[in-house]
Amino acid sequence: MGSPSEIEALLERLVQPGGASLLLDRPDSTPMPVVVMEQTAPQSLLLDITAVREIAGELKRGIGFRLLGQVQGKMIRTPAIKSRQIDTVDSRVQCRCEYPHYLEELQRREAFRARLRLGMEVGAIVRSAEGEATVQGDLKDLSQQGCQLELPSSAATLLAAAVLVEIEFCFPNGTRFTIQALPRHTVADSDRQALKVGFQFENYTAEQERKLWFFVREIERESSRYGDDADVGRLPSMLFQSQAAGAVAPVGRRNLQAYPTPMARRLARVAGYLDAQLLELQQGDDIDSVQLSRHADMLIQLAEEDIEALLFATRCLGQEPMLVRHGLGVAVHLLALASSNSVPRDVRKAMAASAMVHDLGKGLLPPGLLAAESLGPEGYARLHEHVGLLQQRLGSCQWLAVSVMHSVVAGINERLDGSGYPGGAASDSLTELARMSAVVDVVDAMRRSRPDRPAWRIDAVYRHLLKSPEQFDPRWVKRYVQRFGLRPVGSLVRFSNGTLAWIQRLDQQGKPFQVQLTEEVTPPGEAMGEVLRGNITSRLGEMVEEVPIST
Repeated sequence: MGSPSEIEALLERLVQPGGASLLLDRPDSTPMPVVVMEQTAPQSLLLDITAVREIAGELKRGIGFRLLGQVQGKMIRTPAIKSRQIDTVDSRVQCRCEYPHYLEELQRREAFRARLRLGMEVGAIVRSAEGEATVQGDLKDLSQQGCQLELPSSAATLLAAAVLVEIEFCFPNGTRFTIQALPRHTVADSDRQALKVGFQFENYTAEQERKLWFFVREIERESSRYGDDADVGRLPSMLFQSQAAGAVAPVGRRNLQAYPTPMARRLARVAGYLDAQLLELQQGDDIDSVQLSRHADMLIQLAEEDIEALLFATRCLGQEPMLVRHGLGVAVHLLALASSNSVPRDVRKAMAASAMVHDLGKGLLPPGLLAAESLGPEGYARLHEHVGLLQQRLGSCQWLAVSVMHSVVAGINERLDGSGYPGGAASDSLTELARMSAVVDVVDAMRRSRPDRPAWRIDAVYRHLLKSPEQFDPRWVKRYVQRFGLRPVGSLVRFSNGTLAWIQRLDQQGKPFQVQLTEEVTPPGEAMGEVLRGNITSRLGEMVEEVPIST
């Protein structure tokens, strides 16, 4: 463990009588009781070695030693360190020694659990004992005794009986491994429509046990190449090398989900990254710089291929968390609005990346806060903390232009009259990008349902913005209306003949050119009706109204 804060916290647990032992760096040594008196991170430690004062001479001669201790039931130890100074103070013998720059955590092999980091994808197929029921999911961690899988909510039926199942792991390089397991605990995540399920392996052979340990070690090896303290010199594990460059993982929780368009399925890959990044943030990690860059590039590529198909796709991700859907909606609309203003690609990439993650800090707030139907002053103050919480986690993204990031992540919540947050910045201090972002953000947010209100119709959103010039820049409101129209792509519209249809493309006059028929007032799904192209008005009549839905 190389995180300075983690080292300091663990060493602090040893600052108590009986909390630490000293092991000299020689073959015949046994642990000896010492007291860690204080730490001066990252310079030195002060030890009380009065109980073993006979080793003072060896320490002065430069023999190395390790400190050992138990924290939360696990043994930790320092690397070999040396004494710098031995003093006697009030008959107590004290040793000032080097500060450890990492700590080792010792676990029994059977109990060691390797966690998959962001960007590591291993699919899992869970089958009932009879082989009649099958569900796909993602491996989250693995040990020799069991694993944790993330499965779709639909897996609850298969797991209800808590009987023996068969799990097949599917690694990116094509390696497959099958083992029997018993579900032990299940945690439901309604927002993500997912289950986290812990399994205990059963009836495995010695050969399966050997392979499991190999997989655990390879996962840990690959995991060490990620994060702030990444071991960049370590070669990648062959298990995580895809058979074909850019190949999509054939097995996973999202693999069997229904999407109404090919573009929606491709956008779901970006949504999957944001969902996983949100979980990483909740576990204390930072925004992954490499993965954010990679998926911002992916989003720009999709926008350049077919921006209207991408705009519609942002309305098709009903199975994703709201923070993910909203981030992608804002990012795609920013790209569409910026494309008509000749914005350089590197700036558009920074805009997209910042917009994708701009609300993920809300995932670090107490869960009940976002679900509340009303908030008082204290609740709003707490909600506003999400900006600072996210900015603290963006430090490793050095490729992300600070000015762009600040304009989107922070400026998106500011208002011209200074009534916004987090800084209460007013008109003169707000950049053009911040003004544009604020408009895009509010439109997307108001078109989606929240616990405290239903979704608004687009015409009502436009009226609200146009009537609030003291808060929202009228120039950007008008540009937004001109770019996306009164019935934007992704709107569910009722026509004069009574037909309901999703608008998928507009012509140059802002009239519907391609629509998909539907009979249900629900987010777009796989089982929608016929796609019509051309002169839609002549076939369905005039557009009467937009039908707002929860997306």
